[in-house]
Amino acid sequence: MVAFKFEQEDFESKKPQAASELGDLRFRQRLTQTQWYALPLAVRQRFGKRVKGGQSKIYQGFITYNKMNRLGFCLAQILRFIGAPLPIEKQGIGAPAIVTVTEDKQGDGQFWTRQYGRAKRFPQVIHSAKRFTGPTGLEEHIGFGIGMTLILDVVCGDLLFKQDRYFWEVWGKRLYIPNWMTPGELIIRHEDGGKDAKGRGQFNFHLVLKHKLFGELIHQTVLFKDVKEE
Repeated sequence: MVAFKFEQEDFESKKPQAASELGDLRFRQRLTQTQWYALPLAVRQRFGKRVKGGQSKIYQGFITYNKMNRLGFCLAQILRFIGAPLPIEKQGIGAPAIVTVTEDKQGDGQFWTRQYGRAKRFPQVIHSAKRFTGPTGLEEHIGFGIGMTLILDVVCGDLLFKQDRYFWEVWGKRLYIPNWMTPGELIIRHEDGGKDAKGRGQFNFHLVLKHKLFGELIHQTVLFKDVKEE
């Protein structure tokens, strides 16, 4: 009887978690079952919860690491003409950061907005849209018809968004950019950070842009914390 009681309690304790993971299957469907369950529960919940229309998920944090070489800095400044999709500050450690995720009903995807504080200047705001379409099933659009196809992967319990191919959409056609004309390989890594002293979930957001010839152009890490929903 005691053994049965423990099994029943264990089963009941897992039911709410399983139900919460089924809210949004779009990220999950781009991974194998083994990959998905290799992720910490907190990560599965972040990427398995659907954002209702008109609402947003918000994560607050600060920059913990920020490094770029000369070429990376120049590239970031040039790309300001198309919305500044890369960090534009060489320093900025300790600067506040906010990420907002909003459902894109029309595009069947998500709008991601990242805001980074800057000393004595207006914050840098980066807009992008994730769409669950294309040859890999996931794309990132940054505006002006420019975007990239993405491949999801799981390495050592971290969720990786790997750039596959860059493209430019113009006059209704998509042109894939040759690798030698691109800024290099871009990888975004979502690393779970457990809970803080107040019991809030937290994670590290790593952005790394690396070129075969010129090495690591940009490497930024931001520690974000879950904002409790009201």
